[in-house]
Amino acid sequence: MSADPLPPPSPNPAPGRTASRTAAVIPAAGRGVRLGPGAPKALRALGGTPMLIHAIRAMADSRAVSLVVVVAPPDGAAEVRTLLDAHALPDRTDFLVVPGGESRQESVKLGLDALPPGYDIVLVHDAARPLVPVDTVDAVVEAVRDGAPAAVPALPLADTVKQVEPAAPGEPEAVVATPDRSLLRAVQTPQGFDRDTLVRAHATVTDDVTDDASMVEQLGLTVVAVPGHEEAFKVTRPLDLVLAEAVLARRRLNDGF
Repeated sequence: MSADPLPPPSPNPAPGRTASRTAAVIPAAGRGVRLGPGAPKALRALGGTPMLIHAIRAMADSRAVSLVVVVAPPDGAAEVRTLLDAHALPDRTDFLVVPGGESRQESVKLGLDALPPGYDIVLVHDAARPLVPVDTVDAVVEAVRDGAPAAVPALPLADTVKQVEPAAPGEPEAVVATPDRSLLRAVQTPQGFDRDTLVRAHATVTDDVTDDASMVEQLGLTVVAVPGHEEAFKVTRPLDLVLAEAVLARRRLNDGF
C-alpha cells in the first residue's frame, strides 16, 4: 500500500511540455443512506465486486494515474485496506488508504494532505461513480496538463430545468424561472486540479460545497469542462444500482471487462 517509490511519469509528455505525475483521491467515507440500510455505499456490491473497487480500477486504468488515495470511513481504514488486498489491482499503480472526516470536504482535504511530494495533478473522484470510462479520466488529466487550474467532465442536460420557490415538503412549488438549458451542464467526476490550486482552495474556502471545482471557482479561477460520459453516472438510489449492473453486464459481454 506504500506510495513509495514513485513510479516514472506516464504517459510521456509531448515535446516541450513538462512531465507531470497524477494522483487520484477517492473519498469513500459516506454511508449513502439513499441506497437503504446496509453497508456503506462505496462497499455495496456491483457485479459481485464492491463499487469502491470498480472506482479504484477506473482511476488506475488511466496510465496517467500512478497513485490512488482512498479516504475510508474514520473507523474503517483497516477494513478498506483488507478490501484492497483481496482484489486484483494494477501493479503499476500505488495505493494508499487514510481515514476520512465527518464531511466529504474534510475527507478530500485529508486525502490531499496524505499525498507525498512529486504529484502536481490531483483527481478527485466519487466512489459512487464506479463505471467512468478511462477516456473521460484521460481527458480531465489532459486539460489540467494543458494549463487549466481545474477541469470537470460534464454532459448537456436532456431535461428542461425549472427554478422554483421552495415550499414545505410535499407542497406544490411555484416556478419562478426556466434557465436556458443550453448553457447548463451536469457535472461528473473525476474532477482534475493543479495540486497547488486545490491545496489553496481547501485552505481558503470554508463554505460547505458539493464539489471541489466550486471551491476553485470561489478563488476566481477558471474551471473548464470537458466531455463527460453517460456511463459515469452516480449510483445514489436503488434504480441507479440496477442500471449500473446492466452497464457492467453489457461491458463484460461485449468487451470482456
